Amino acid sequence: MRAAVLYAPKDLRIEPVAPSPLGANEVEVRIEAGGICGSDLHYYYDGGFGTVRLREPMILGHEIAGTVSRVGAEVANVAVGTRVAVNPSRPCGACRYCAEGKQQHCLNMLFYGSAMRFPHVQGGFRDVLVCDAAQAVPVAARMSAAQAAFAEPLAVCLHAVNRAGALLGKRVLVTGAGPIGALTIIAARRAGALEIVATDVAEAPLAAARKVGADATVNVSEPSALARYEADKGSFDVMFEASGNARALAGGLAVVRPQGIIVQIGIAGAEMSLPINVAVAKEIELRGTFRFHEEFALAVALIGGGLVDVMPLLTATVPLAEANDAFALAADRSKAMKVQLAFT
Repeated sequence: MRAAVLYAPKDLRIEPVAPSPLGANEVEVRIEAGGICGSDLHYYYDGGFGTVRLREPMILGHEIAGTVSRVGAEVANVAVGTRVAVNPSRPCGACRYCAEGKQQHCLNMLFYGSAMRFPHVQGGFRDVLVCDAAQAVPVAARMSAAQAAFAEPLAVCLHAVNRAGALLGKRVLVTGAGPIGALTIIAARRAGALEIVATDVAEAPLAAARKVGADATVNVSEPSALARYEADKGSFDVMFEASGNARALAGGLAVVRPQGIIVQIGIAGAEMSLPINVAVAKEIELRGTFRFHEEFALAVALIGGGLVDVMPLLTATVPLAEANDAFALAADRSKAMKVQLAFT
């Protein structure tokens, strides 16, 4: 079978790899669609992010969906021919955090396409993937593989929204209008946000943000662009910081109201700082958010039930054989929001 294997920055090769053996509680999925994520781009262009570095060849990809082609002897939840979204998260189920229901913090996590541990966990950009049966989540009959591949990034945003607490009737700011920012807008609106404002430094992602439901957008490349939201110690109840940019985080402190909440979604390679005196004086809560667990099945249900529409974010579908071109397109924020690979 073919796989997209990264050897070094910008050294992505489409090459044959041996299929994995099928265990009794595992299923084989023929992959049909795979979305290129921000972390995939970090690996492709920079060899990693922060202290996470590529140390051996690794198959990229974790936003994947396809059709079950074989099942292990003890599998009962899916059958051959079942169309599924593949949850890339495989917690051990035995460590202290799994026991506490915090599986995203599993001490022995296997997450597809991740260099956080060594040997690396190989990813899902391949023709055929063998996974635990619990990772193969059946999708609605009307869902396309492209829609199903959005389940993972939407799950990230649903978890971020969950970390913020109740959003019903709240005014929300989303900084960074890339795919995660845009999906956060969708998730926040579904959670009952009254007003959503999105910011970015480029017009193309801001246009996408408006398309998926932002009430207003602000290009923060212009000085004092958010000044009108600073009155009376701030306008927003909740801020989702999706850019991973220190300036966005610091700027948010001026427009989030006292006792407001900032949820940090985006990560960057360098350490970020913020004016802590402002955070203290306004009693602002800064909360992190990391991956997801139960939100994956919820994402599948929301998309499959027609309760959210992710397809306006799909810019292009590119054949696996042209993966390098797909990565170049995905990195161009003036042209692309979400780019997916096709495996059929």
